[in-house]
Amino acid sequence: MDPVNFTLSAYDYELPPELIAARPISGRSGSRLMVTGDPVQHAHYRNIAQYLPAGATLVFNQSRVFPCRLVGAKPTGGEVEAFVLSLLPREGLYQVLLRAAGKRKVGEVFHFGSLTLELCELGEEGTFWVRPNLAREDFLNLLERDGGIPIPPYIRDGRSDEQDRRDYQTVYAKEAGSVAAPTAGLHFTPELLEELRIKGFKTAFVTLHVGLGTFRPVKSADIREHKMHAETFYVEASEAEKIRAGRGNIFAVGTTSLRVLESSWRNGDFDFSTSPQETRIFLYPGKEVHSIRGLITNFHLPQSSLLMLVSALLGRERTLELYKEAVRERYRFFSYGDGMLIKLE
Repeated sequence: MDPVNFTLSAYDYELPPELIAARPISGRSGSRLMVTGDPVQHAHYRNIAQYLPAGATLVFNQSRVFPCRLVGAKPTGGEVEAFVLSLLPREGLYQVLLRAAGKRKVGEVFHFGSLTLELCELGEEGTFWVRPNLAREDFLNLLERDGGIPIPPYIRDGRSDEQDRRDYQTVYAKEAGSVAAPTAGLHFTPELLEELRIKGFKTAFVTLHVGLGTFRPVKSADIREHKMHAETFYVEASEAEKIRAGRGNIFAVGTTSLRVLESSWRNGDFDFSTSPQETRIFLYPGKEVHSIRGLITNFHLPQSSLLMLVSALLGRERTLELYKEAVRERYRFFSYGDGMLIKLE
């Protein structure tokens, strides 16, 4: 493996803009799949079973994306966009991002139809804490009805539509709480999951609600100085048992699943708590990963913490070589794009 390089600029690569996928392909499992190894193989997700070791356990993140973008008006009448970051309140307040002209002040009230949000507290990293005028259930129902799906800004400038409500969600999504999809799972259809079951593969599910950290780029010139935002996760007892039974032959479906698994690894085994936990784990070259035999993941942004996570598994130079090959082969990149199967033999 190549010498460890902690310089942010060392995790850059060139990507033609036309390779950024604006929409997923029809059929989900027809997405292309790069399989690491010597030589690299080019396949499709629908054929993933033939590249997995017999009896492997695939661990999925079942968090559901909630419609968290709201467009309304400031007291002066100007437009404001609120981006609700979490469905977990703190003393009745919800953490949000606010986009509007001018400075924000405590006491301001923003209007979104029947909903008003009162700015009660300035948060960290440009966030705010607001109090809705609606009871929690009514507030959540309004978000589901009127909120926009939070597709990333590099996809159609972040402006979602009704199609994204279907596309930007895994078929097994369960509990709402994420502001970004666990995108590696977008390639799996009910038919593919059933095929994997019939062929003897196991599945298990964890829940990690993807939060603000997804939108925060790594800015530190030395990546070791980057601080990850906390994200909440939990694993039901029945799923924890399945994961422990698959120990040694586990493939994480997505970086969020891997973060749960690695955050729960203690002294050669998994130590899952029965209560929700927080993780700030940051994986990059030099950090050893013990909990998995492989990772299924999409292609990630240059200089992102997710690219560094992949580099922790493969090494920085090897990762960038594979990304160059993906560009040459015209793979589709990022959330709605193709992906790769990383096997750690």
